[in-house]
Amino acid sequence: MMNIIRIKNLEDLALQPYRTMRRPVEHEKSGIFVAEGEKVVRRLVASNLVIVSALMTEEWLEQYQPLLKDRQDIPVYVAAKNLLESIVGFGLHQGIMAVGKIPKPPAVEDIVKTAPRPYFIAAVDRLTNSENLGVLVRNCAAFGIQALLVGETSSSPYLRRAVRNSMGTVFSLPVVPCTSLSAQLRELRSAHDMRVIAAHPSGDSRLAKIDLKGNVCFVFGSEGNGVSKEVLQACTNRVSIPMQRGVDSLNVASASAAFLFEAVRQRG
Repeated sequence: MMNIIRIKNLEDLALQPYRTMRRPVEHEKSGIFVAEGEKVVRRLVASNLVIVSALMTEEWLEQYQPLLKDRQDIPVYVAAKNLLESIVGFGLHQGIMAVGKIPKPPAVEDIVKTAPRPYFIAAVDRLTNSENLGVLVRNCAAFGIQALLVGETSSSPYLRRAVRNSMGTVFSLPVVPCTSLSAQLRELRSAHDMRVIAAHPSGDSRLAKIDLKGNVCFVFGSEGNGVSKEVLQACTNRVSIPMQRGVDSLNVASASAAFLFEAVRQRG
């Protein structure tokens, strides 16, 4: 039987993660994240991640009972939509959320031991916009990236807006936080014959004119500052997307889609 708890006030301490949704860094430090919206929550329920609790309206409870019938360990809080909105502090589009635990990150060595070759990895450096990071994660999942390396200057893909913009695809993508992205990239080059390619507007090569069939790790930076000098020095190539005059770069989410598609196209 499901653990259903109907609430009529805001006093339950278990609701604290929902009341502090505007403070996602606190959630990250506590090892939790918030999933918003029906598709994102549905993907969380279907994943292997630990779910701390769910919060939804009666209408969503009816639909989710078949999905949660075997998850008796999950407290499911049910309330009217206006009460949910007063808890989270802003209007909800769909009236369903859940809190999950950030999974223990895998080791890069374990990933390369089990992943099929040629390796297909991505990394982010200085990417702090959580919406763009979420879309980039979704692109990585769509095109078959085997792992995402998150540099020490980037935001976490488990921030609320990143999870939402990833449409929950972050739940199935191995995410590896790095204490030194440049050192990790050099290790990939030396130990695993990895070509490390920085997406760079002034690259020395053009996309579609570089061979992407082998072991590849793409590195994507922020829109404003791009990839840092230290990380660029750890890369083997700087590659740009050819564009018309007057446009010097693309949004990082759009650029990542172009790079990943071209690699998949070449790999057949």
